Amino acid sequence: MEQTLLQLDQLSKNYGSLKAVDQLSITLKKGNIYGLLGPNGSGKSTTLGMVLNVINPSKGSFQWYGGKLSTHQALKKIGAIIERPNFYPYMTALQNLKLICKIKQCKTEKIQDKLELVGLWDRRNSKFRTYSLGMKQRLAIAAALVNDPELLILDEPTNGLDPEGIHQIRKLIVKIAEKGTTILLASHLLDEVEKVCNHVIVLKNGVKFYEGPVDQISQSFGYFQLRAKDPQKLKSVLEKIPQIQSIKEEKGDLIGYLNADMEAEELSQKLAAAKIFVTHMAKKKPSLEDQFLSLTQS
Repeated sequence: MEQTLLQLDQLSKNYGSLKAVDQLSITLKKGNIYGLLGPNGSGKSTTLGMVLNVINPSKGSFQWYGGKLSTHQALKKIGAIIERPNFYPYMTALQNLKLICKIKQCKTEKIQDKLELVGLWDRRNSKFRTYSLGMKQRLAIAAALVNDPELLILDEPTNGLDPEGIHQIRKLIVKIAEKGTTILLASHLLDEVEKVCNHVIVLKNGVKFYEGPVDQISQSFGYFQLRAKDPQKLKSVLEKIPQIQSIKEEKGDLIGYLNADMEAEELSQKLAAAKIFVTHMAKKKPSLEDQFLSLTQS
């Protein structure tokens, strides 16, 4: 059975009347790559801040390792990057990591291994200020890994990087996960989560919209794209069909989203019975992008 590393139970954070995180319940199990996905301002960073003891929750609770460890004890088994890397610019990568080992109270013997993993061993004696943005981010990942954490938490790790830097970080995350580290990656990029993660939690305005395997987020019944000479009449008929959950107008077409399986033939029969004859009908499956947008847009 997979070990539970972290469990959030109706965790909330309010700033006055603003609900930054609203009754969030999620479970992180060992061995997965989790994507905490949502637009900017959806509560991702606030959630990470609470579980890392940086922000005090307003309500609810969370526990590490099924309550066996306090947050203080659990943080020794965790690596996290939740802000821009904070290193001494005049010190080398090696000197910076030795200092971090001192702060984390862990041995320095893993430094070479971690710098090799992130592709920076050859630049170990270069001062931090000479590093590119992508290299700085990779050094931050090495720093988060020096204590061999069971869970690595990354908040928007590819922000501000060029395409090559983004590619390197994503490849690195997968490599770290293959070595057995559980990862929680907060991102506003669907593409990133789809490429890197196997499990996703979608947030909007602090509320959880979806939690489950990445490949199941797009398992929906699809939608019909319809056109008719009298769109208002078509709309009023569609509204009476129980399998059609919602309708929106788009560039002269009506889009009917399904909440149950329905074939085009069945819909044609229902429309013909109501004396509606469409000039265009197509049944489509939404892409992962469409699903994400429909989940997060009001």
